[in-house]
Amino acid sequence: MLLNVLQSIVCLNLISFTTSQQIASDPGRSGASLEIVHLYNDFYPQVIAVSSTGRKFSNYARSLDPNNTAYTVAELVSNTTERAYTSAEINSPPGARSITPPFLQQSVVIDPKDRLGILDTGRAATPEGVNVPSTPGGPKLIGIDLRNDTIFQTILFPPTVAYSDSYLNDIRFDLRPSVTASGQGIGYITDSSQEGRNGLVMVDFGTGESWRHLDNHTRVYRPGQINPSRLPRTSAPMAFALSVDGDTLFWTAVGSRTLYSIPTERLRDRSLSSEVQAQASVVSRGEKGISDGLETDSNGLIYLGNFENNAINVFNPANGTVSVFARDARIAWTDAFAIAKDGYIYFTENQLWRTKAYYPGTDRRVKPYVLFRAKLPGNGTKVNLQ
Repeated sequence: MLLNVLQSIVCLNLISFTTSQQIASDPGRSGASLEIVHLYNDFYPQVIAVSSTGRKFSNYARSLDPNNTAYTVAELVSNTTERAYTSAEINSPPGARSITPPFLQQSVVIDPKDRLGILDTGRAATPEGVNVPSTPGGPKLIGIDLRNDTIFQTILFPPTVAYSDSYLNDIRFDLRPSVTASGQGIGYITDSSQEGRNGLVMVDFGTGESWRHLDNHTRVYRPGQINPSRLPRTSAPMAFALSVDGDTLFWTAVGSRTLYSIPTERLRDRSLSSEVQAQASVVSRGEKGISDGLETDSNGLIYLGNFENNAINVFNPANGTVSVFARDARIAWTDAFAIAKDGYIYFTENQLWRTKAYYPGTDRRVKPYVLFRAKLPGNGTKVNLQ
């Protein structure tokens, strides 16, 4: 009897002790709250673009999913539906060998004048998702006026700039008249080819001329550093962003945790010594996690995906620090960001890490894919370089 009483006292003390302690735990969420904006129930999206009036566009690269057959550019018309943009006909293959649309594109971006830029790789994909080489007239940049949904400019990239095995991945716009002699601004583009030379492509919007810098420089392609997938060249540059003043370009290779930068004047330079000077001007900004999405807000903060920690980080160029902007189990592989004038950052979660490329022979994606948004701090909004 006495033994039973003593055992009961010990149990009560133990319960009192354990319940009174603050046991460390991880709630799984911190920072900014996420809002679901759109559910993709049909085709496989990559990038999101948001206009000043709230119109939303996504791209659907056939090379990443051969089932993306209906369109490669679409406008989001409700919370769960999309339609081909600007039409179904303009999205129909073959477009890789045409100097006009249809598109075989990889990225859609809203420029500072609220126009839609469509970056076309010019590389058709086989049913197995293998990119075939491009031919002249395929790789191009298409500008669409959203006021009337018509094409106002098409710039073709010559084979000396967009090689047959190039993969033009993403673009950033600087439309300030002072940055080019033409006064029409410049675009910065990543070539993130898995087969060819990685580097940065620049294009003058006034003349249509384009050129390259940092071809296969060790900072744009670092083999053997990290290989989160089983692809041979995951270190290719894919994520990049301009500084708030347009004077610096930041980028990271997907297979690298390191953030790099270069003064944009070195990329605009086309003199005989320009490549040597560009290579000498690359700066390491430190580690920030593995990212497949970068974007800058009007406060100068750079938002970076961090899929190792289910998070979005923030890099502050002013002091070189990295902090967590949002952490949520629903953040897995943030493919691309778009900062809109409404003060939100938009991003897609498309389960890229569950595709056959990362699990050979097994597709583990589960629909729907999701478009999220989160409110920016400090009244942050879209950068306006014009």
